[in-house]
Amino acid sequence: MGFVYQLLYILGSLGLLVFGMRLLSEGIQRAAGDRLQSILRLFTTNRFTAVFTGFLITVLVQSSSASTVMIVSFVNASLLTLTQAIGAIMGANIGTTVTGWIVAVFGFSVNVSGAALPAIGIGAVLVFNKKLRRNDLGEVFIGFGLLFLGLSFLKEAVPDIGANPELLERIASLSGHGFPSIVLFLLFGALLTVIVQSSSAAVTITLTMAFAGWIDYPTSAAIILGENIGTTITANLAAIGGSRNGIRAARAHLLFNVVGVLWMLAFFPFFLRVVDIILPGSPYDLATIHVLPAHLAMFHTVFNLINTALFIGFIPLMARLTIRLVPGDDEHDLTVPYALPVPARYAKGTVELYLMEVRYEIVRMARIVETMIQSAWALFEEPNADDAEKRVDDCRIEEEYTDQMQEQLSAFLAGFSTESLSDSTATSIASLLRIIDELEGIADSSYNVALIADRRRRKKLKVSEKAMEELRPYAQLVQDFVGYIDGRILDTLDDEALQEAHEIERSINRYRNKLKKSARKRIQKGSDVKAELVVIDVIGHFEHMGDYSLNVAQALRQMNPRRTMQASLHMAPAASPPQVES
Repeated sequence: MGFVYQLLYILGSLGLLVFGMRLLSEGIQRAAGDRLQSILRLFTTNRFTAVFTGFLITVLVQSSSASTVMIVSFVNASLLTLTQAIGAIMGANIGTTVTGWIVAVFGFSVNVSGAALPAIGIGAVLVFNKKLRRNDLGEVFIGFGLLFLGLSFLKEAVPDIGANPELLERIASLSGHGFPSIVLFLLFGALLTVIVQSSSAAVTITLTMAFAGWIDYPTSAAIILGENIGTTITANLAAIGGSRNGIRAARAHLLFNVVGVLWMLAFFPFFLRVVDIILPGSPYDLATIHVLPAHLAMFHTVFNLINTALFIGFIPLMARLTIRLVPGDDEHDLTVPYALPVPARYAKGTVELYLMEVRYEIVRMARIVETMIQSAWALFEEPNADDAEKRVDDCRIEEEYTDQMQEQLSAFLAGFSTESLSDSTATSIASLLRIIDELEGIADSSYNVALIADRRRRKKLKVSEKAMEELRPYAQLVQDFVGYIDGRILDTLDDEALQEAHEIERSINRYRNKLKKSARKRIQKGSDVKAELVVIDVIGHFEHMGDYSLNVAQALRQMNPRRTMQASLHMAPAASPPQVES
């Protein structure tokens, strides 16, 4: 019974430590999600700044898994190039070593358990006081407290190795076989990181076992090397279903860490001696075992620094290699069911880091909608074209695809509880949900225009040239309006732009009234009633598109206007507002 209790005590301590680290990381990400995106977007102009950016963000969020998943997300959204992403991932590898230093310096040398409960108390006040509205900062304090409280419990829970010589003998039997033992513990480190889903937590567990004397210096270092490989699993899982460049960035992360570990194995004993020279004290002597965590933290840091220094000059080569490993382009086959490239289980805790990719998916949806409008109108102008039936079928496929996008994007965004979100994030989600619905409305209207054109062809209805001449500028104005609004989805609208959108929509309404009046006059003069009713239907659907576009503009205006993302996409600037009649 004593053994079972001790095992549960250790597992509980580990759970508290991992949960505290996760809460700390997610709280920081929620508090600074928008700023982190800005940092990542603005400071990745070349490979060196990309490395520094990846380092800085990982230090801030205290999770290399979170930062690398965010990097993959930005590559999916075309906000980072592949070479920039590889540099940022290298920096993330360096950044994650800071956690080891914090634990080594404060977790074992300083009694921080006394500060853990006050931190949790402060965090609880921030979380449960609705008037303060600082859940994110409260989670940071609670996460900090739970992290060090769990570490304190874990140090107490780990049995004294001196009182358990048989355990020491078993571990010694596994670690006394030279290179095969190193490989064995390397694999153990990779597996441990996959299980806890955090390389920082895995390193903390390793430092604790080493400090308690369970594992010696070389074994601990081998486990840390394995944790460098295990941490790549999260990014590779996050890349599933994303763009090919996103998958390539994740593969580059795996390639970089695996190759780094391989060359390290060749110099492993020598490298351990180098670390011993850098830091005073012997990690092999039980009398100075307290220096072992610091030696391991130094080993982890120096390894990643040297690995980055060796490979930073080969980033373009790594990019070309990953392109060969993941060939093809990012053309989307609309006949294949849509799949949201944001794994929900990675975003549930920190939606702020994934809103950018969701917005890029909405831009994809908007571009499909624009194509539908153009195709539908071209089909109405030339209903008897040779490929008319194919065009209608293409519009149907596009409309079904946008239905799937609406369903999955809306379900993803609606899955987040507003209670755990900041005000700006909750507002952004509500606005994005509205934009998705309005874009789907435009897609439906476009498909209806294509169906009307098809009916006109099948029933051989002849629309007068005068009616078509009147319709063309109206249809063009609506298409320009939709294009103008769609081009601002990654940007923000100010009051002046929103006022312009209102004026364009009013102009569309005036056009609609004028065109319907002309159609009624033509009917009174003996024009084909069925043909004129077709024209009136088309007028109505285009007017609906104008309404939907205005709704998108209003939703964009409600979103947080703190930053502009247009330049990041390497796209042309947003189109100027379409010209309207006075």
